[in-house]
Amino acid sequence: MTTPRWLLCSHKHQTTTPRPNNTPPTIEPPQHARTNHSNPLFTMASLTKLNADSHLLLEQPLLRFPHDLSRRNFKTAQRYLENGTKELTTTLAKATKAASKSASPAASLESLDAMIQKMQGMKRKLEGLHEEELRIHKSSKARLQYLQDLYDVQSLDDVKYEDWSQKRLVRLLVDYLLREGYVESATQLAESKGVNDLVDVEAFVACHRIERSLREGKRTAEALKWCMENGQGLKRLGGMLEFELRLQQYIEMVRQGHEAGIGDGVNGLGDGGMSLGSGNGASRLVEARLYAKKYLSASDDFELVGRAAGLLAYRPWDGVEPYASLYSTDRWNHLAEMFLDTHHTLFSLPVRPLLHIALSAGLSALKTPSCHSTSSVPIPITSSSTPICPICSTELKELARNVPYAHHTKSIVESDLMMLPNGNVCGSDELRVFNEKVGTVAGWVRDPLGGRSGEAWKEAAVQKVYIL
Repeated sequence: MTTPRWLLCSHKHQTTTPRPNNTPPTIEPPQHARTNHSNPLFTMASLTKLNADSHLLLEQPLLRFPHDLSRRNFKTAQRYLENGTKELTTTLAKATKAASKSASPAASLESLDAMIQKMQGMKRKLEGLHEEELRIHKSSKARLQYLQDLYDVQSLDDVKYEDWSQKRLVRLLVDYLLREGYVESATQLAESKGVNDLVDVEAFVACHRIERSLREGKRTAEALKWCMENGQGLKRLGGMLEFELRLQQYIEMVRQGHEAGIGDGVNGLGDGGMSLGSGNGASRLVEARLYAKKYLSASDDFELVGRAAGLLAYRPWDGVEPYASLYSTDRWNHLAEMFLDTHHTLFSLPVRPLLHIALSAGLSALKTPSCHSTSSVPIPITSSSTPICPICSTELKELARNVPYAHHTKSIVESDLMMLPNGNVCGSDELRVFNEKVGTVAGWVRDPLGGRSGEAWKEAAVQKVYIL
């Protein structure tokens, strides 16, 4: 089995069982090598065969998101048609009734003009939805072709697989940049690599706009509008986002009422309590109470509703718990995080960046107990060791901290390894059997990965490999 040079680094943490009398260690070959030892070409082909289904684990959101967008677009169009048809039917009935009573021609024309304007307005809305639907279909078609390209690849050695992997890497990088808020960089990268239809730039831009309105602008209007547009999905999801937004809106109304009450000359009543008095502050508190009755009274969380009612009696600067926590500005960060989680869950988007998920799998394969070590004893660096471990690097250290360790119980490295001048490593028996089968000239060797037409080297150029 031919092994690339970089793969040897993963064997330094594996263990073997030495035999007595200082004989070489026993290395158990993998199952496919034991059953097909006489056919090295079959072993190599089985290792390089592409399993497309396993690659789709990272690609699941690729089709779910446009499907959810298309469904929402259809529901919106359906709602426009139902409401528009109802209004037109009502207007037409009134116009017919007026005409039957010998109404003036001017009144009849006015009714017809109103109907035409409503129909034109509905037409503009439907045309916009139709353009959005065409864009979604174009994106879905490109994503299906992207996945089909993967199934057309038969081997990991195929150059088509390298091209597909590069496209996926770009897609993961764009996804990461969008989640981190680097919209311009993500857009330029997607355009330069031609993957615009494989990423959801507009969706993340809208998502971050609402997030910033909560976290930085401390406004709930845009988030509440988003909740109204996605009401059916949120109802099916069963989250608390809209209630928390309504609660925050109520808190801000109460805060404004108490602050306005200072200008009205309202006196405090000792430890926190205050008189509503009269004036602008009092009227705002009354508005807040009516708002809570409309939007918060239906909640089953009676304890939270009770604390919200207590805000009418306690001012933000009183510092009395549990009301001080509700007045805290930290709630805006909580609302922003809740919105992101709800948005991603609603549209079947992973909460973590896809790049982190992909990196975690590779980091777990390399992580050993020596990584993230807190020992004060320095590890000596020899000429055969690598001074920079990917797991312990500054860029990946925190990401790799919570991934599990690699599970190595025994070595499956083929014995008597030989390294070819191109850097590939394979067992001496496999090398000999392959070259005998392809009829290589005596004294020369070819790389099994290169096949019959691969480059040939003199046997003296082949070096023996020792794994420490």
